[in-house]
Amino acid sequence: MKDKFFKYIHELQDSIVAGLEKIDGKAKFQEDKWDRPEGGGGRTRVIENGAVFEKGGVNISGVHGKLPDSMQKYFGVEDADFFACGLSLVLHPTNPMVPTVHANWRYFEMYDKEGNIVDQWFGGGQDLTPYYLFEDDAKHFHQTCKTACDKHNPEFYPKYKARCDEYFYNTHRNEGRGIGGLFFDYCKASEEMSMQNWYDFVTEVGDSFLEAYIPIVEKRKDLDYTKVQRDWQEIRRGRYVEFNLVHDKGTLFGLKTNGRIESILMSLPPHVQWVYDHHPEVGSEEEKLIEVLQNPIEWV
Repeated sequence: MKDKFFKYIHELQDSIVAGLEKIDGKAKFQEDKWDRPEGGGGRTRVIENGAVFEKGGVNISGVHGKLPDSMQKYFGVEDADFFACGLSLVLHPTNPMVPTVHANWRYFEMYDKEGNIVDQWFGGGQDLTPYYLFEDDAKHFHQTCKTACDKHNPEFYPKYKARCDEYFYNTHRNEGRGIGGLFFDYCKASEEMSMQNWYDFVTEVGDSFLEAYIPIVEKRKDLDYTKVQRDWQEIRRGRYVEFNLVHDKGTLFGLKTNGRIESILMSLPPHVQWVYDHHPEVGSEEEKLIEVLQNPIEWV
């Protein structure tokens, strides 16, 4: 399973990068291969200063070895070895009318002293962070997520949509990071779902990413915007940074397993603002966004 999924994320990285380069039309991803001293490594691909994308990364990694003490305590195990692989992407467009997007699909195995698999699971999802709310975009993104889920279980979309709203939430701000999508974790074999079934589901979601995001970029990338709207985008990017550094489990796992710092923090945008006690104007499009972030909507 690990070999099959590792091969899949290599192919998915290639297809996503090709689709993003095509719609950007100017910049190309630069590739950076790296090795982890304790075992494994990855292939980081970053785009900067494009016609559409100010900064973005589509990264894959496969790491293995002894599970660090801090993670052993987290999982409640002793002397465990692990293998983890996944693809993680974040894209920050220049135009504030185009939403930021994040996605991740991952697989994890844990072994006993004899090398036997004692636990294994999939996780992942994809979520959208707009700066200006276009309801058609939100419905399209969520409908694409729902269509992928429904092919495997009609209960998946409402369950994983709710988990996404719950997970990508800045509790210290009492608002969501964005308008959600899907979030699933610890997807293990059961009577209903084998690991192969989970593989089929996760890859279905991964394959749906470009369909979920590219049409939105196409509709919004050439819209006019003002300096005030760009400032708002940078203020909202600050909230994105806050979530990733304060709450995100993936960032924490990467830092605690001696992951490559440049790859872990590639999700951070290049231009951000923190304005003291900022509040959007009453009745504005900016306030409309905040209301939805504080009260998640059922889009489909």
